[in-house]
Amino acid sequence: MRIGITCYPTYGGSGVVATELGIELAATGHEVHFISYSQPFRLTGRDNGIFYHEVPVSSYPLFEFPPYDLALASRMAEVAEFNHLDLLHVHYAIPHSVSALLARQMLAAKGRRLPFVTTLHGTDITLVGLDRSYLPITRYSIQESDGVTSISQYLKTKTVEDFEIARPIEVIPNFVNCDVYTPYTDEGIRAEARKRYAQPGEAILIHLSNFRPVKRVVDAVKVFAEVAREVPARLILVGDGPDRSAAEWLAHDLGINDKIHFLGKQERVNELLPVADLMLMPSQLESFGLAALEAMACKVPTIATRVGGVPELIDHGVTGLLFEVGDVESMAAGALGLLKDRDRLEVMRDEARKTARSRFCATLVLPQYVKYYEQVLAGAGTASPTVRSTK
Repeated sequence: MRIGITCYPTYGGSGVVATELGIELAATGHEVHFISYSQPFRLTGRDNGIFYHEVPVSSYPLFEFPPYDLALASRMAEVAEFNHLDLLHVHYAIPHSVSALLARQMLAAKGRRLPFVTTLHGTDITLVGLDRSYLPITRYSIQESDGVTSISQYLKTKTVEDFEIARPIEVIPNFVNCDVYTPYTDEGIRAEARKRYAQPGEAILIHLSNFRPVKRVVDAVKVFAEVAREVPARLILVGDGPDRSAAEWLAHDLGINDKIHFLGKQERVNELLPVADLMLMPSQLESFGLAALEAMACKVPTIATRVGGVPELIDHGVTGLLFEVGDVESMAAGALGLLKDRDRLEVMRDEARKTARSRFCATLVLPQYVKYYEQVLAGAGTASPTVRSTK
């Protein structure tokens, strides 16, 4: 198939999933065209079968806010027509599904059908989409999509209830490439890699996010502070965003800034995760918890909050530990319990990797998307990928 993918190309879960999906699709022989205002950051050096189309946005002085959604719709229609795309797959409903709807209508006027699939990722439903300014158009674009997928059962239920959606929504979970996100098989090599961030005998905790308030990175610092009082430890913070300054100041005020590595945005997180003992994910809300899954694939259990779709990913006491939002003391106690009981931690590490491999590997999830694309194409009455329309 020839598939157009639109996502937010910046650091964030929906963009990561969309980009990795495109990479996996291209690796299995499909042709993938990314359409966005800049190249997704995880595309670097992996361009075989992948094409990128930038969306130019006018800076005409009349526009206080450049109309990106309209420019995107025009570019979607152009790319689809010039490259004979079979369908569009848009990630994050706002404004991508609206733009895809406009592109579909533009091409319909030329006698060409272009179905589109919308994948719901989280805050497009739980936060932004519920804003009264966006709710009606978000509901309409979801209803009008040729196919809709959700990354968790939680998000599907939330969408149906809050937006009164009557159409079917397919749950296809986030995934991880289990051949890229792997643990060290040689403990000697792992110990050597850990020396970059910690002294021998020190535990390593890690947090990965876009540092938005919903991720509660400050809580991660608080949890680490409690842990560091009892055991030698270091914290790696990967990412950047509005709460970075607050986290830095808190670390300074608590006198632990010399034990924390602020690494900023990183492209190769698969090389960072395996050095850690535990992942911290104290989020206010997670519709899935992709960072935790990537950690699990690297044999790193997660200390997380019992919110949203996280319980669908993490089995409490088996592949990680779940606590209430803001319960820093319990999260710290849970982390200390594991760090002081290495046998229990090793069992949990093994179970985390096993769950990632058995339920969330790209090789298991990718066929679900391909099958869904085929169903959408058939339902939309679109020509078969091998027998294209000549209109």
